[in-house]
Amino acid sequence: MSSPTPGLAALPTQDGVRNALLADAPLMDLIKGVFDWVNEKQPYPYIVIGEAVETPSNAHDRYGSEVLETLHIWDQNRGFATSLTIAARVLQVLDHTPLTIEGHVHRWTRFVSLQTLKDPEPPGDIRHVPMTFRIGTEVAPA
Repeated sequence: MSSPTPGLAALPTQDGVRNALLADAPLMDLIKGVFDWVNEKQPYPYIVIGEAVETPSNAHDRYGSEVLETLHIWDQNRGFATSLTIAARVLQVLDHTPLTIEGHVHRWTRFVSLQTLKDPEPPGDIRHVPMTFRIGTEVAPA
């Protein structure tokens, strides 16, 4: 068996997160989609896979990464009830749940943070809830 070579985990991790979210019927009943890029006319609510920060997490005999993945929940309501209901479902789908990450072995997923934000521009009915997860991976054996 040959040794695995290092490889970035950010893109396959993003794909694994997106696929897990899209596969969850109760979440998809709450939102209009999960996107990497959004058209301005996209109906609310929806989730955007946002920024990722990847850091190495190698051991003596293997290559690993930790990916800090931020998801953005966007909703058009005057309160946060809908956005936080969506966030609670995202937490159920991702936290401590195995992901399929191409070319990598998923080790763990942990919820890190959530923030509630209001869009100050009129009419003031846009809600934004960024959620961050830390995902540990290792390069899959060759």
